[in-house]
Amino acid sequence: MTIGKHFINDTDNLVVRLLRSLLVHDKSLRLIPEKKVLYRQLRTGERKVIVVSGGGSGHEPAHAGFVGEGMLDVAIAGNIFASPSAPQILAGIRAIDAPLGVLFITKNYTGDKLNFGLAAEQTKAEGRDVRIVFVQDDVSINGNELVGRRGLAGTVFVHKIAGAAAAKGLSLDEVTRVAQKTADSLSTVAVSLDRCSVPQRADQLGLDPDTVEYGMAKSS
Repeated sequence: MTIGKHFINDTDNLVVRLLRSLLVHDKSLRLIPEKKVLYRQLRTGERKVIVVSGGGSGHEPAHAGFVGEGMLDVAIAGNIFASPSAPQILAGIRAIDAPLGVLFITKNYTGDKLNFGLAAEQTKAEGRDVRIVFVQDDVSINGNELVGRRGLAGTVFVHKIAGAAAAKGLSLDEVTRVAQKTADSLSTVAVSLDRCSVPQRADQLGLDPDTVEYGMAKSS
């Protein structure tokens, strides 16, 4: 079974088109299109820990759909199933004032860990306090000691709980503690009835009708 149909106008600038559509629904949102950065304009006098996340596109509403009061302040979108680059992440941090510090919520994928880690080091060199919480909620695959568990849908709970803590005015230490405790308490099992269809990718095959995929890969 070949798959490949989409409800989209075209595949050019697909990620930026998605991000632009979110601006229609929330007037507090701002977009840096060339960096694929969506961020929330803070209210006058609002001082809080800034909560940042991001990752490859194709998992909507993650992550841009979770930007808003009480959740994420900044989301950085990579291309389809590709981590955002360190320069993209830096552009997102620099777009918003963060006198009380920044928390990165990052899924445990090699590209995300590398690029968010590089951006964190650069942010520290610029004099900002930044912490990282890695989400590793995938319990469907065991024994991968090199990479560890992947970050999956449970990341949304970390977004919400850390965002709520930051909105209440908790310190960076406290927001990080709450986010880490949440991440450590999560378990997710990924099961799919079919494979996804990636725009502009040829020869995509679906699963047989009597087959499901357990512990699916990120690009499945």
